[in-house]
Amino acid sequence: MPLSDVAIRKAKPAEKPLRLFDGGGLYLEVMPTGGKLWRWKYRYAGKEKRLALGSYPDVSLANARERHAEGRRLLAAGIDPGEQRKAEKAATADRAANTFGAVAGEMIEQRSGKLSTVSRERAVRLLGYLAPIANLPIAAVDGPLLLAAIRKIEARGMETAHRARAFAGQVFRYGIATGRNRTNPARDLLGALAPVDGGHFASLTEPERVAPLLRALWGYQGGAVVQAALKVAPLVFVRPGELRTARWADIDLEAAEWRYTTAKTSTPHIVPLASQVVDVLRALHPLTGRGEYVFPSERGKHRPMSENTVNAALRALGYDSDTMTGHGFRAMARTMLDEILGFRPDFIEHQLAHAVKDPNGRAYNRTSHLAERRKMMQTWADYLDGLRTDGNVVPIARKAG
Repeated sequence: MPLSDVAIRKAKPAEKPLRLFDGGGLYLEVMPTGGKLWRWKYRYAGKEKRLALGSYPDVSLANARERHAEGRRLLAAGIDPGEQRKAEKAATADRAANTFGAVAGEMIEQRSGKLSTVSRERAVRLLGYLAPIANLPIAAVDGPLLLAAIRKIEARGMETAHRARAFAGQVFRYGIATGRNRTNPARDLLGALAPVDGGHFASLTEPERVAPLLRALWGYQGGAVVQAALKVAPLVFVRPGELRTARWADIDLEAAEWRYTTAKTSTPHIVPLASQVVDVLRALHPLTGRGEYVFPSERGKHRPMSENTVNAALRALGYDSDTMTGHGFRAMARTMLDEILGFRPDFIEHQLAHAVKDPNGRAYNRTSHLAERRKMMQTWADYLDGLRTDGNVVPIARKAG
């Protein structure tokens, strides 16, 4: 007699498994523990076999009958339902192992012994940025799909978008080497992305290279004013013209703030000063504090430092124009604050004095996210201190909200 939902619900466990048959080899096995499992007993190639069809009530009586009917259709076609299920599971596992994300994760693990902690963290972060394609079979990811994913990253900055393209290229090359895909669509996107904003300004963005740069800046043997400017430049990452024309009247050391109007956009801007910057400026104040400019020219206190002073100092320290420039401190901060310290891109853009608009298209004012930016600037200064003093390139474990 076929089973009914009422009979199934009323079935009570016994000391031994109890079988309630529905017909055609389909039955419900009531376990001593109370579990109710659907089974199908069938014969294939002269051998008796059993196939699990799920548990009740997750799989209802109607669902169990549907699965049973599908199995019988396979059997009628000369296919072993049990082996078919194994093949489907294997195919599912194979697809899961061959997604872009799985191949990328395997590549990162395979290279983990050769990657620094920072490089590994950056690779994982870039993979996170490429989430739109992470669950797709790597062989199915073509140029348009990859480009669409990278377009979403451009809000974080073109440099990050270019890094994501380069990372994707590494994944595709690894996939080709391991037989998962045959093409590298990242290579075809070389000319599809806009160049990095201000890309003609050379910069260092790898912690392993930034650390010796910072030590060189702090070891500069030139004049005290230039020494101070070199120490402050990477910490505040303002435009070079804004740094060299900084006025004492705009700086409040007690409040640890520098307020001025940007020359490029003619908009008010606030630079929260980390404690390290305040210390440098306090030490400099006895030398230049009676004048107008924080960093006056050697040719006269009534004029600002020359626009080439910082770059000339970098050259003297062995960094040519193709390696690092005064403007490059901005790219350094933008990239590392995002990719290593994990701060929100809009916080970074605000601090760079770039035009940032709210959801209604209105420009934010200079106090937007000031508390969060203050924390970011101090974290940045502390991180650079760690690089400079002990070569610590391990990113601070945080994600700014």
